Amino acid sequence: MARSRKILHLAIAFTAVMAAAPPAAAERREPVRITRFLGEQRIPYMERLDGTVVGGLSGIDRDPRTGTWYFVSDDRHRYNPARFYTGELDIDRVTGAFTGVRMTGAVTLTRRDGTPYPGYGNPEAADPESIRLDRWSGRLLWGDEGDRPDPAHPDIPLSRAAVRGMDLNGRHTGEMRTPPNLRLTDTERGPRRNFGFEGLAVTARSITAVTEGPRYEDGPVPTAERGAVTRLTVWNRDGEVRGQYAYPLDRLPAAPNPPTGQTDSGVSEILAIDDYRYLALERAWIQGVGYRVRLYEIDLRGATNVLDRDSLIRGGYRPVAKRLVKDLGEFRPPVQNLESLAWGPRLRSGECTLVIGSDDNFDQREMTLMMAFAATGCR
Repeated sequence: MARSRKILHLAIAFTAVMAAAPPAAAERREPVRITRFLGEQRIPYMERLDGTVVGGLSGIDRDPRTGTWYFVSDDRHRYNPARFYTGELDIDRVTGAFTGVRMTGAVTLTRRDGTPYPGYGNPEAADPESIRLDRWSGRLLWGDEGDRPDPAHPDIPLSRAAVRGMDLNGRHTGEMRTPPNLRLTDTERGPRRNFGFEGLAVTARSITAVTEGPRYEDGPVPTAERGAVTRLTVWNRDGEVRGQYAYPLDRLPAAPNPPTGQTDSGVSEILAIDDYRYLALERAWIQGVGYRVRLYEIDLRGATNVLDRDSLIRGGYRPVAKRLVKDLGEFRPPVQNLESLAWGPRLRSGECTLVIGSDDNFDQREMTLMMAFAATGCR
């Protein structure tokens, strides 16, 4: 028995070391490549379903077992409480043709006490930005960007940014432990306003979230002259932080017009390819120019774990590797506010389907658009 216990303890210790080790030597695989466009569908502006206004869709995912799609809205109680939708996308597995999208139900997100999240400008208000089906546990995960005051919004109360779990009825089931360096504050520390958890990815081994843009301590936001850096955080299946990695953001693809105009740039979603590789949407809105979006493949292997670094301004670390997959501005102008990424069904050809969706911001000048592509190198 003593010998058996010793072997068991060694196995547990080895597993712990491997879980904590930075990714480096995993097998290299074929990169993701977009092979063809399969079609696009639009959800009508201000469409209504189950007493709610459909819009602001900032995250999508699909259950491969049932074919059900999930769509989370970032409506902050402007029309209805925080919610997600279920729906169907018609993608022909033989031809790949994408011919339809239907919303089938609306589900309200609730807090620990079973009540809906309060609206914008109230403590504990929610800002849902991403949704994933965790098929290894059967729950849904969602990224809450939270809120905080800044000079332009001094009266906004703090609302925590978090990665939370819920059941299929929207009931709270727990949350990941947010690293101290990503907690929102009412000072110039931590993530900036609207730069909290924006993208979310799930694998059999880990849960990963990305903040949209740089923390105050990690430097200024991107400009047309220089890029910036944000952080990817990786948790294990028990909700313990395994590591944090620097993601280099592109400089703005154009200067605003006028030169003093507003800009908003960062990572709007990530999607797991395997345990180390992800797709990432980098989206920029530039006054006088519009939206620009690029799709990248990123790889954590060889990147430095920066969890214990309070600042990334001075460098001295290796960021995640990036490879451009597609400039979506070149594909279908004018570019929309693309915020969603999800894998669809695998085609008979062996290709994966990749669905990219836009958030219309409840603005009639924009649209809720779903585009489907065939891809290789996906899984």
